[in-house]
Amino acid sequence: MSVLEFIKVVILGIVEGITEWLPISSTGHMILVDEFIKMDMATEFKDFFLVVIQLGAILAVVVLYWGKLWPFYIRQIPKKKKAQLACKNPVARIALTFVEKFCDKDKWILWFKIVVACIPTIVIALPFNDFIEEKFNNYVVVAIALIVYGVIFILVENYNKRRKPTCTSLEDLSFATAFKIGIFQVLSVVPGTSRSGSTIIGGILVGTSRTVAAEFTFFLGIPVMFGASLLKILKFGFSFTGTEVMILIVGMVVAFVVSIIAIKFLMGYIKKHDFKAFGWYRIALGILVLGYFIGKTLLG
Repeated sequence: MSVLEFIKVVILGIVEGITEWLPISSTGHMILVDEFIKMDMATEFKDFFLVVIQLGAILAVVVLYWGKLWPFYIRQIPKKKKAQLACKNPVARIALTFVEKFCDKDKWILWFKIVVACIPTIVIALPFNDFIEEKFNNYVVVAIALIVYGVIFILVENYNKRRKPTCTSLEDLSFATAFKIGIFQVLSVVPGTSRSGSTIIGGILVGTSRTVAAEFTFFLGIPVMFGASLLKILKFGFSFTGTEVMILIVGMVVAFVVSIIAIKFLMGYIKKHDFKAFGWYRIALGILVLGYFIGKTLLG
């Protein structure tokens, strides 16, 4: 891999790490990046690369929120609880002892909420993903989605000024609320929408605080993005050249490092600010994408 190609991979990793977690659409940015940075690789591998580097972004969430996500621990069972377990039949006693000694029930409940929130995407979005990507993954749709959801962000934040969140912690997040946020995630199947953008908007509308909406969005990304990467890997196969392996490793490492910075920035930013700035940015980017490609078409 030449120095120039290495720089291109690094740039793509940076773009992925920033835009995957900020509600500004990774697709919209990748369209512009792809226009100006031509990778010296087969189209099929490039499409594969752009999906698989998401694994680096996912790992950033896992590392940053390990304490909130890891559902196992080892603890001593109180004597009173041991006495209660001793009264159970052998099978129930073994199962319940394992749960009490090794399972963090609050974190298991959080994971069940994540699974519930993923159901709408699995049922509604996944069957139509390839069709939508083939028919709607173009600059017009992406630009319109950028602008429309930018306007929605501004309107939602104006509406939210008059409301107090009813859910201010992940523990307060009900299964019904998680499912509603999952429905909003379905909207992200349209290119340019932004998965994080749609779920954050959904979270705010159904009554969560910005912090809860953002964190739950990060956690939702783990199964969704891991699943998308796994499907792409199975479809592409495991036959890589040495150069391709290097490209994937560099891209994922850069995406991981930049994702950590982006997530920390976002969580610090929303403690003092709303999401309006991201709305205005989306509108500006949508106009830029639309203007550039229309101009290119007319002049070309």
